[in-house]
Amino acid sequence: MIGIAALWIAVLLLAGGYALDRILTNTVVQNFDEQLENVLNAMIASSEIGPEGEVRFIRPPADQRFLEIYSGRYFQISGDGQIAFPSRSLWDRRLDPGVQHDDLDVHFRNSFEFEGEPLRLVERDIILPDSEVVWRYQVAESREDLDSQIAELRTTLVQSFAVLGIGLLIMAAIQTVYGLWPLRRVRQEVVAIRTAAQERIDEDFPREITPLVDEINELLAHSEAQAEEARRHAGNLAHALKTPLTVITNAATARDSNLDDIVCREATVMRRQVDHHLARARAIGRRASAQARANVAESLSTIERAITRLHEGVTVDVTGDKSANVRVERQDLDELLGNVVENAAKYGGGRVFVTIEQGEEMVDIIVEDDGTGIPESERQAIFDRGARLDTGKPGTGLGLAIVRDVAQIYRGSVSLGESEDLGGLMVRLSLPAALDNV
Repeated sequence: MIGIAALWIAVLLLAGGYALDRILTNTVVQNFDEQLENVLNAMIASSEIGPEGEVRFIRPPADQRFLEIYSGRYFQISGDGQIAFPSRSLWDRRLDPGVQHDDLDVHFRNSFEFEGEPLRLVERDIILPDSEVVWRYQVAESREDLDSQIAELRTTLVQSFAVLGIGLLIMAAIQTVYGLWPLRRVRQEVVAIRTAAQERIDEDFPREITPLVDEINELLAHSEAQAEEARRHAGNLAHALKTPLTVITNAATARDSNLDDIVCREATVMRRQVDHHLARARAIGRRASAQARANVAESLSTIERAITRLHEGVTVDVTGDKSANVRVERQDLDELLGNVVENAAKYGGGRVFVTIEQGEEMVDIIVEDDGTGIPESERQAIFDRGARLDTGKPGTGLGLAIVRDVAQIYRGSVSLGESEDLGGLMVRLSLPAALDNV
């Protein structure tokens, strides 16, 4: 940032300095030229033609430097076929008449015809009364004073712009260091967090840095929550597998005659536990995807075909807003709806009714069956892992637990009630809507 600022300051100062130098130099030269032109006009005004056709002055020039030899100010009047009329200050030198002009305007030019004495020269062609000769009036002055003024001006300009540039560069450096200093403090705070010296960035920062600090603290809180969730997840899985493994170990130690059946049964329990925790892990991993989007009706259509093949005589009716989309990965949505609809088909009387309701922020999926339902006092307990009210049918009691956990991961919810139309259980699954403007 300091390097870019220095480069930009240098470019601007060079461009501005060059422009200002041109303006001031042209002003000094213009003032110098106006003085020469005034002298030229005075000479023309006091000129007349003598008896022999020569040019002479009615009154001599007022500037005494025209009388001093090599004084630095000169004049010369010359015409075609006429003897030149020089100032005494020229002595044995003569001004070069220069190129022929096609007009009678004033012309300014630099002349280097005198060695070691550059001149600034003004000239004009004049036709005097009673004469047909075109007379060229020339007034010249040494550029020594003019060049000295320009050099002094440029020296002052360069020094001023150098001081200005150094001052701006120092200011830019101070501003950059001071402006970025809070980021160094943020770095120190992050190092302190990494070395376990503290848990959060607690120091006050300028309002420009505060959003960054808040985001870092949010990220730390999110990471801690994920770590705690992972620890809890691992603990739950270990606890869930401990009991089946203990049963298998005890049966093997006792050389139980039903060891084969016990191993198969407990292995099935462990497999469902593993499936349950894998489903949670997949959902947690996919939740970060802001592009997650699935159509509820399409998922229900797939599940309906699978349920009708697995459970003969079961009918699944789907109604409601079939264009509703939810912010859930399709695989997770299939698992959510599959568990709910399968439970309704397994424990109901053969009819399953699914309603899709589109809300402003949530999509409600209501699954009803014509079974015996679940008493209100036991509805909360059914979400516990392994809880089963009907032990006469195969299962592990993990279906609704998976539905609850995965729905909560996607910031949704699941609740139980009584179906008013069919008389059985009503499961209301609420998931975040995937609206076009969200």
